[in-house]
Amino acid sequence: MNICIIGLGLIGGSFALALRKYALTDRLYGVDASPRNAAKALELGLVDELIEWDRVAEAADIIVLATPVDVIPQLAIKLLNRIDDSRIVFDMGSTKEELCEIISQHPRRHRFVAAHPMWGTEHSGPEAAVEDAFVGCNTVLCDVEQSDADAVSAVERIFTTIGMKIMYMSPAQHDTHAAYVSHISHITSFILATTVLEKERESATILNLAGGGFESTVRLAKSSPDMWIPILMQNKYNVLDVLREYIHQLEIFRKALERDNRAEIRQTIERANEIRKVLDKK
Repeated sequence: MNICIIGLGLIGGSFALALRKYALTDRLYGVDASPRNAAKALELGLVDELIEWDRVAEAADIIVLATPVDVIPQLAIKLLNRIDDSRIVFDMGSTKEELCEIISQHPRRHRFVAAHPMWGTEHSGPEAAVEDAFVGCNTVLCDVEQSDADAVSAVERIFTTIGMKIMYMSPAQHDTHAAYVSHISHITSFILATTVLEKERESATILNLAGGGFESTVRLAKSSPDMWIPILMQNKYNVLDVLREYIHQLEIFRKALERDNRAEIRQTIERANEIRKVLDKK
């Protein structure tokens, strides 16, 4: 079985390492819009061969879209226009509703599987690829009833073989939950980092005083804008909803602090401590 990964950055590169480790492909092809990323991926041995876009539909049995989410729908349509029913296409994007809506009426929609492996770091590019990145993480599959059973089964087998657990959601459910558990975390990190940089203009002071708590909270602020702007724009309405609640909770906390209301501050912190119960279930 030959696989082609389109998009050879952090996610695509890490997925390539996993495919190699578990011998899930006979030949691994790669495509990337960035000549630099493509060359680096080949140099690092992430892929066996770089191929032109026009060869993908004929060369690969399975085609993986690991690009920024704003180009996935367009690429999906182009690929579905070219493939026959022996091929499978799936994506690894962080938003699903717009993609699934755009491809819903395509005559070969049944050969596409909408997937989101829930893993990532703040780094980018093929050199950021991580071995065993996906082990123990969840993959969300959306609208599986719209995909052929053999296509879903093949994608499930790949993800479970590399150590992932499978979850099933509608695209709307996925995007709502992703806004809460992923997208708001990045926004929080971006805004905290810009707030500190605005107040602490001398970077040496930040470096000297930064402790583990600050570093862990702003770690995501190093994430690529090329990746995150499309995600936030595609999931805008869910993100705005989460932001409204987040700002509301900040206002409650601010007012409690202004009033020296220790009881309310304690109540907020103790309620926040309950997140441990959620995380311990993972």
